[in-house]
Amino acid sequence: MTTEELVEQIYKKRSFLCIGLDTDLEKIPPHLLSEPDPIFAFNKEIIDATHHLCVAYKPNTAFYEAYGLKGWESLERTINYLNEHHPEIFTIADAKRGDIGNTATRYAKAFFEALNFDSITVAPYMGRDSIEPFLAFKNKHTILLALTSNPGAFDFQTLKVDHKELYKQVLETSRTYKNSNNLMFVVGATKASFLKEIRNIVPDHFLLVPGVGAQGGKLDEVCGYGLNHQVGLLINSSRGILYASDGKDFAEKAAAEARLLQLAMALELKNRKLGS
Repeated sequence: MTTEELVEQIYKKRSFLCIGLDTDLEKIPPHLLSEPDPIFAFNKEIIDATHHLCVAYKPNTAFYEAYGLKGWESLERTINYLNEHHPEIFTIADAKRGDIGNTATRYAKAFFEALNFDSITVAPYMGRDSIEPFLAFKNKHTILLALTSNPGAFDFQTLKVDHKELYKQVLETSRTYKNSNNLMFVVGATKASFLKEIRNIVPDHFLLVPGVGAQGGKLDEVCGYGLNHQVGLLINSSRGILYASDGKDFAEKAAAEARLLQLAMALELKNRKLGS
């Protein structure tokens, strides 16, 4: 998917919501556990109930890999269902891969070709030759971890190297990589006040922003600092939508939570005259 196609969907749906499919067998409604594939059964109902309210889905691969081959099959069924029934939806493999050379290329092939995701999250610690193999794929996007929402982000990401915070070095250096126009960046919603400076470094790139809702991030703060001329934000919500109910009405309740976020996003776009 091209960036232009993603922006078109944002304006059409008046939404820049990404729903994280972090599906946990210990949290899904008990009546689904008798299904042949409970994870996919849950994901399908969530997708069917919310696809008109969001522009992206982000399965965190750990929630699938934890169940071995069966979990991987659930992930494959989920992405195949999305690509077949909702090809306009932007898909993110939240895999946080990071290795060099041929290994990086194999990771890219696994998610971009075998599973046909539109994008993948990647850790930047190993540098250029761990990122550029992902960037070589046409109309695929590499979402680089920049400033994350977890408390441990301050262990390294904000340390100063030559009088400049490390996350700023990551942003600036990655822009010099080949095909850097295919880059997006992860910036946690709990770090909203940092977004102004981040936008000075990467004014035109999309930012994937987790942490709104259960982790305490505020939508209006993120939008105030992070929106750009083509929106440029994907706001992720996982637990607040997925587990709004543990009953048979779970998909309906998930849609209601997604609707609240979509309406708030539509208002942000209206107030800033974006896509109007």
